[in-house]
Amino acid sequence: MTVVRHGFSIRFDFPVFYTRDVFAPDNPSLLDALNQRVDEAGRCHRMFVAVDASVAAARPTLLADIATYAAAHEGGLTLAAPPLVVPGGEASKNDLRPTLDLLQHLHDAGMDRQSFVLVIGGGAVLDMVSFAAALCHRSIRIVRMPTTVLAQADSGVAVKNGINLFDKKNFIGTFVPPFAVLNDSRFIESLDRRDVVCGVVEAVKVSLLRDPAFFVSLEATPERIAANDPVLLPAIIRQSAELHLAHICGNGDPFELGSARPLDFGHWAAHKMEALSGYRLRHGEAVAIGMALDVCYAVRQGFLDPPTAERILTLLERLGLTLWDDVLEAGDGHGGHAVLAGLQEFREHLGGQLHVTMLRGIGHSFEVTEMDDHIVLAALQDLSTRAAARATGAPVLHG
Repeated sequence: MTVVRHGFSIRFDFPVFYTRDVFAPDNPSLLDALNQRVDEAGRCHRMFVAVDASVAAARPTLLADIATYAAAHEGGLTLAAPPLVVPGGEASKNDLRPTLDLLQHLHDAGMDRQSFVLVIGGGAVLDMVSFAAALCHRSIRIVRMPTTVLAQADSGVAVKNGINLFDKKNFIGTFVPPFAVLNDSRFIESLDRRDVVCGVVEAVKVSLLRDPAFFVSLEATPERIAANDPVLLPAIIRQSAELHLAHICGNGDPFELGSARPLDFGHWAAHKMEALSGYRLRHGEAVAIGMALDVCYAVRQGFLDPPTAERILTLLERLGLTLWDDVLEAGDGHGGHAVLAGLQEFREHLGGQLHVTMLRGIGHSFEVTEMDDHIVLAALQDLSTRAAARATGAPVLHG
């Protein structure tokens, strides 16, 4: 037998712009993003724009602002079609219909591989539109404009996209780095408290994994952060995004060909809780509970000391998050807890071997390849007991 191996490598680079009022005619950020390739300087770029319906409703002038911007830069970009408003929220990725509808519009607009798709919206819409762009002509260039804290601080600057299928979170999807990301702070200014807090959860997560000093800064003023402080929040978003990108770009496995996924701390339970709740629970709310569950598990296993665990749980609560939901009591139809099925689904998602991130301390994570169901259930009871005790002002970590 003769085996001849061949290979090639490709370097991916994409800029993340931090700006405000990106569609102000004198703001060059979007045009600079399209013009970043030297060999294409001076071209008039064709761009298709997809806008999250909830964002369009919150910013009634947005579609007109996009048209005005394109007209002001008619030598540098042209709209391939009028901006398309697409369904917002998790409904946009709960089946294939929105993706197929968008692909039809991309076809009708005559999009080619040198064109751009600009997606403006929250994380679910970024996922759906990025997935459609990845399928069209084997990948049209995608430019992301995240409009939520979670998307600007985490998912919008990453290289993944996914669609929920067969009641499983992100069962199908692709790894495609964006051509560029534009974080416009103006989109954040009008968000309600729930949206802010759901996004800050991912900042807490990455601080626990990579940056103890960042965690301490979050501990200092959680109430101001949750209230959408106009100085603190943009700085937190940027630091969180940079920490996520440092991991994605620097760990040697950006497309997750291996099993370890430390940035999914707390996510094995979170993904299952989202599905069990019919996506009543938002991603950030589920991740907060998932992290709390894994923190309690780590204490029971002797990985993490109780005072450190208490700091983590207290920060999440001071941000206004609830660390319990009745969906955790849902049965699996066979006398067990449905949430435990999340471990098996996570194992499948990782390729057959379980790798769950645990903490030994703030900034000190490691992986476990098995979890004891009995201890998971005991940790669930810890959270239930804590939730009941919250009313008395006497939080309980474990029984």
